Amino acid sequence: MSETQADTVCKTEYCGHCCRLHHSTVIHMTPPAAVNCDGTCSPPDIDMAARPDFQREGRGEKNLSPLSRLPHERVTLMVDGTHFVVDPALFTAHPDTMLGRMFGPARHFTRPNAKGEYEIAEGIGASIFKVVLDFYKGGILQCPEGVSVSELREACDYLCINFDYSTVRCRDLSALLHELSNDGAKRQFDVFLEELVVPVMVSSAQEGERECHIVVLTDDDIVDWDHDNPPPMGEEYSQILYSTKLYRFFKYIENRDVAKALLKERGLKNIRIGIEGYPTCKEKVKRRPGGRSEVIYNYVQRPFIQLSWEKEEGKSRHVDFQCVRSKSVPNLITSLGEPTRPAATPNPQVDELDRLISPDPRPQSQAPPPPINDS
Repeated sequence: MSETQADTVCKTEYCGHCCRLHHSTVIHMTPPAAVNCDGTCSPPDIDMAARPDFQREGRGEKNLSPLSRLPHERVTLMVDGTHFVVDPALFTAHPDTMLGRMFGPARHFTRPNAKGEYEIAEGIGASIFKVVLDFYKGGILQCPEGVSVSELREACDYLCINFDYSTVRCRDLSALLHELSNDGAKRQFDVFLEELVVPVMVSSAQEGERECHIVVLTDDDIVDWDHDNPPPMGEEYSQILYSTKLYRFFKYIENRDVAKALLKERGLKNIRIGIEGYPTCKEKVKRRPGGRSEVIYNYVQRPFIQLSWEKEEGKSRHVDFQCVRSKSVPNLITSLGEPTRPAATPNPQVDELDRLISPDPRPQSQAPPPPINDS
């Protein structure tokens, strides 16, 4: 029986009997027809605007790619020397990812090689790409043992796949939480940078400075210096920033590395982030011989940020010795008061070959002939 006859039989049996036989025979066919009052069948009401192909044609997208015309066609992907045969409909179901855009109906920049294979995901290993395919099949990245979580994270960033706890399952929780903490540190430091650090940098720039040294203190820290005897280490040139949250953020070296990378991306230079001792208050005073007093301060370990936005830093530290007057004595004999001898003028060195080739332009003086004695 042909497909047209089968379709006709199904419709007739549906009209005369019930929909059970119809659904068991042609489940992939068109929706069931409606039964009129006179017993005849009318074609089903199909919402053409809801059809994807009709919507694309209405928008002018008539030139669809072969992958969209053949949804069941399978393609061969070449990743790190390994072949993966997949259905492109898996990718088009996630249009926000890179593979979804590559194999989508509105994209035409994906071209196979001479063998009909698509070489994609350069730099991603086959084991990593196998985990990525699990996301397209079930929406979860199942990271097995032996697969680096950091490499999986880099692959997800490259393929525009969301990497968080809702999409990743991993046996190594430490590595997973480390990557999630890096994401949280980037978002958190962006807030700290705009709300706390940048205003301090702008204040230094308005005073003509081109670098800044910021010390992060807690909200409970109190700085009380003796104006007559300040700390002898140049802390008076440091900018103080009171923030317990930023202090706790810089307590971890991983967060300091994340902050340093973000500051470098923003164009800043000579970035140093660490922990140093900072004097807060006077502890005691010692009397030295001769009536000189020495003030001892109490130091606390606090984070600091040192950075620069100077453009000509190399020229600022360059010394032009032609413009600096030397204080050294060029002649030791003159400084001792002894008479100097006139320097002998060196004779020019003449090559023997030059003498033979080029004659001497100066006439040589001849000696007078000897007197002749007549006797």
